[in-house]
Amino acid sequence: MTLRIDPRVDFATKLMLGSPDHPAVTIHFLNSMLRPAVPIVEVKILNPLVGKDRSEDKVIVLDILAKDSIGRLFNIEMQTRLPLSFPNRLLFYNCKNYVRQLHEGDSYGELRPAISICLEDRLMFEQASETSRWHHSFRLLCDQNADLVLTDAFEFHIFELPKFRPSSDNIGELSSEEKWLYLFTRASETDPNALADLLEDPAYREALGVLEMISKSPSDLEYYESRLKFLRDEQGKLEAARQEGREEGREEGERLGLEKGERLGLERGELVGQVRILQELLGDPVSPTLADMSLVELRAQLVDLQHRLRNRQS
Repeated sequence: MTLRIDPRVDFATKLMLGSPDHPAVTIHFLNSMLRPAVPIVEVKILNPLVGKDRSEDKVIVLDILAKDSIGRLFNIEMQTRLPLSFPNRLLFYNCKNYVRQLHEGDSYGELRPAISICLEDRLMFEQASETSRWHHSFRLLCDQNADLVLTDAFEFHIFELPKFRPSSDNIGELSSEEKWLYLFTRASETDPNALADLLEDPAYREALGVLEMISKSPSDLEYYESRLKFLRDEQGKLEAARQEGREEGREEGERLGLEKGERLGLERGELVGQVRILQELLGDPVSPTLADMSLVELRAQLVDLQHRLRNRQS
């Protein structure tokens, strides 16, 4: 029998990874996803979900905030859609958790790292070079030397679930990180006992047990289903808004087509002129095919010539 509880619904994520009753699950998840130099051996959930939080008139905080035995702060969140300015939001909340550590009379030396983990059920990085990479980690590094770290005070880990592909058909051979991602992406369509046998470690079985408890608790199941409906409705509204925007953009584009053509013509003329000037400065023969090049090719040619001129002058 399939589980039918999707751990990608933030309410399910909160109960599975953010419960004081299941610290072993949280510890195993954090060590698997972060692989810290100093392993996490103990955690305290700082914002547990209690029964009274689930009343209809109360906004539930579904992010998970935890602290380990050496003071490191961990914020875990599940995102099924990308809010506007999401990177800024991620930075803001991690900084907020970092700053909250200090109280009057405390020294800066008492500050401990604030680490953010975001599980994304949407693509955030769609560049061609990132199509197969699902884990992106960020720290404060030097631009000129990536090995030079300003501070380990902040870490950001983003996991893009749609990109996840197991590295082996044998689930037992997967890394613990991959097993967690396998659980998140397959749990709702798999028998929990069979999945627990595949994943092997007791922490995964305990996590799946929490999801099973949601399906058997009338109050938890009711809230889970209302949350699932809300997320689907929000996604539907977002898709409708995008479609409306595309239609408006198409109409506006048709109206402004002539004006846009004139602007592109001016841009092409400016690019051709700049390329010819740089070719003359560098002593290159002026290319007779510039007028036939696309805007993309002209821009690339201009960048290359500018780079050569800077190197000659340095």
